[in-house]
Amino acid sequence: MIVRLPKPAGDKPHTAMITVAVMLGTFMQVLDTTIANVALPDMQGTFSATEDQISWVLTSYIVASAIMTPPTGWLAGRFGRKRVYLISMLGFLAASFLCGTATSLTEMVLLRAMQGFFGAAMVPICQAILLDSYPREKHGMAMAIFGVGVVLGPIIGPVLGAYLTEYYTWRWVFFINIPVGLVAVLMALTYVHETEINEARSFDGWGFLFMSVAIGALQLMLDRGQHKDWFGSPEIIIEFGLVLACLWVFFVYSTGRKHAYIELSLFKDRNYSIANILGFLLFLYMYAVMALIPPFVQNLLDYPVIIAGLVLMPRGVGTLISFVFVGKFGSRIGYRINMAAGLIIMAFSMYEMYHFNTQVDTWFITWTSFVQGIGIGLVMAPLFAAGFSTLPSAQRTEGTGVFNLIRNIGGSVGISIAFTLLARSTQINHSVLGTHINPYNQAIQLSPMASRLNLHSTHDLAIINGIITKQAAMIGFNNDFKLMMIISLLSIPLVFLMRQPKYDATQPPQPAVVAE
Repeated sequence: MIVRLPKPAGDKPHTAMITVAVMLGTFMQVLDTTIANVALPDMQGTFSATEDQISWVLTSYIVASAIMTPPTGWLAGRFGRKRVYLISMLGFLAASFLCGTATSLTEMVLLRAMQGFFGAAMVPICQAILLDSYPREKHGMAMAIFGVGVVLGPIIGPVLGAYLTEYYTWRWVFFINIPVGLVAVLMALTYVHETEINEARSFDGWGFLFMSVAIGALQLMLDRGQHKDWFGSPEIIIEFGLVLACLWVFFVYSTGRKHAYIELSLFKDRNYSIANILGFLLFLYMYAVMALIPPFVQNLLDYPVIIAGLVLMPRGVGTLISFVFVGKFGSRIGYRINMAAGLIIMAFSMYEMYHFNTQVDTWFITWTSFVQGIGIGLVMAPLFAAGFSTLPSAQRTEGTGVFNLIRNIGGSVGISIAFTLLARSTQINHSVLGTHINPYNQAIQLSPMASRLNLHSTHDLAIINGIITKQAAMIGFNNDFKLMMIISLLSIPLVFLMRQPKYDATQPPQPAVVAE
């Protein structure tokens, strides 16, 4: 049974106010994936936790959020999109307040899981609301606006978290959500309309169980893999086995099933399927680079934590500029051209970062970050628009939920790949460089340092080891940047497999048609 909820007579769409309401929610939820990172050392001291234990403050949020993202479509269809959004927002705010008052590590981990549990539905629902609030020919602009929250949240998060922790207390990292969230709730209550309620669709409990175990095991494997030496650890092998087994059972169980936990029919849409692949690769790239820059500038260049966050800001500025451009001209130029150009620009920025060294200046870092932001913006907004414009409105909430799950997994995979490659490259290159440190190396004999360093002195050998470690790590960072450049270039052919949406203003708003 479908319950229709018509809009009140004479009601105006209030598109601008709806946009502000949902963007506040998007920004807040995405912000919390990174804002707590820089506060972990202070929280570790408060709770007397080890480094491995305090990492669960991040992992619990990510795992809970990942598990609860796919059922967003069912929840919105069964109870109404506006109602689910408001409950998610209020639950998220309550969890944020309680996180700020936590007195033990166990309490904090459980409350962070609660925060991720409620916050999971916010981003896909916000994306679906924006798509339905704008006509199809303006979906590029709508997704550019959505992209602002998705991109700026992780960039501003570390800077804001560092400031609050430094000048106030780590508890304000969570309290800062309260005023922003209350404004978003009030605006959503006033301006966002409820959607139709489908009481006929049942909840697929077995599908939820299989997918939840698979997602949870995958996130734990990615988060703990490097620390546990990957497949040298029984824990990682068990988690990997759970991922494969549960995914296989899930797809066998869901194939041909009516009202499956995830409607596999979504992937019959070519644009949507390719958008998920590109979204996975794009966020793999974004989160990998975003995770690498802070340790690079802090550990190798000795920048303070505030500066480490600020060097990422130009990327946000570049992304904003691209979003404005795509919003105005994206549909005229063509989404595929925009995305291909963006991927080329992203690859160029990685080529420049591949040439970083331990003497690189701040200007070069900020310039390459800005260029990278231009490329990301040119890819992201058209990708969102082209991927969802061909989906019927009834499938958009579920489609955005699955898409956001896949892009988040891409981000987790990117971070794991980046730090695994960095650690392995540093170890290998430290060993290779170390073999050249001996009294018979002519380069060392001719070096100005030769007269000041004694290779038979423990103190001097420690100094040399520090230099070698720094150079080995630099090579590791360069290898990561090179890999991200290759991923950007390999993504370009996928863009041209998508179909350019063609809009007809004389037709009803749903669904869009496509031109070959």
